[in-house]
Amino acid sequence: MTSAAKRRLQALSQQLVEGIPDAGTFEDIPRIRQVASDSVGPRVKDKVVIVTGANSPIGIGRASAHQFARNGAKAVYLCDADGSHLETHKREMESLYPGVDVHIRQFDASDESSVKGVVDDAISRYGRLDIMFANAGIIGHPTIFTEIDSDGFMNTMKINTLSVFLAVKYAAPAMQITSPSKPYPSGSIICTASVAGLRSNAGSTDYSASKAAIISIAQTACFQLTGTGVRVNAVCPGVIETGMTKVMYDNARARGTEKKIGQLNPLRRGAVADEVARVVLFLGSDESSYINGQAVPVCGGLSAGHPFVPGKLA
Repeated sequence: MTSAAKRRLQALSQQLVEGIPDAGTFEDIPRIRQVASDSVGPRVKDKVVIVTGANSPIGIGRASAHQFARNGAKAVYLCDADGSHLETHKREMESLYPGVDVHIRQFDASDESSVKGVVDDAISRYGRLDIMFANAGIIGHPTIFTEIDSDGFMNTMKINTLSVFLAVKYAAPAMQITSPSKPYPSGSIICTASVAGLRSNAGSTDYSASKAAIISIAQTACFQLTGTGVRVNAVCPGVIETGMTKVMYDNARARGTEKKIGQLNPLRRGAVADEVARVVLFLGSDESSYINGQAVPVCGGLSAGHPFVPGKLA
């Protein structure tokens, strides 16, 4: 290898050179791949957590649930409209974190009575709710806006945006309930938006509109919760390997072009769900106590500038 090639190799991140290692499997699903090592000490000790959109084996919801449990949560609710993997997730989490109560609930996160029901259950069982991660969502209709009918548009808004509104509506009052173990109202609501809600060309019209609305809900709700100690933030993922993007990743691997995924961001790679989950954990923890009403990009720098073709910058 020439000295110039060695320098180029040394200039690349470890993830680009070595990739993100395979973590093996639990039963018939892959374990969560990780980039960072564990933080020191439990970061959400004794907190009660609800996560929607938690079914996908490679999803942000499941990865975040693990981070909450690993960091000392008292209870974690795993919720999804699709329950195909929830029992497996529960068994895995109970085996890894025996001190955490894991509950599974199968329901549509855009159904008001169901959202109210899971929040009420947390209050009934534990007398508190500390973290609500409103993560449920769909990809929408990846086509030009003239080919999306009104029913399709509204379905995307219902699943992606109404679900977040309902999570905020019912979680926020529950987080203000006090008790001897929680003498002051407080809590953190994290909503999954997207870089598509920040800038154009990152998603279809219906998907982008739904994610922009989520950011607006977080910003507006945090002011309406002034003085309560309840924070509302949005996390904005970029190109992440999840169940939603699996088809893109599978097609790229079949073509041998996987390394091109994420090439327009400065890190020049896609991400795994755990990299978003670490930010969700931070936003749910007291470490982010002064972060409120923000849309936090986790996109490798994609949203930091205008798109450009590498090597073609004038």
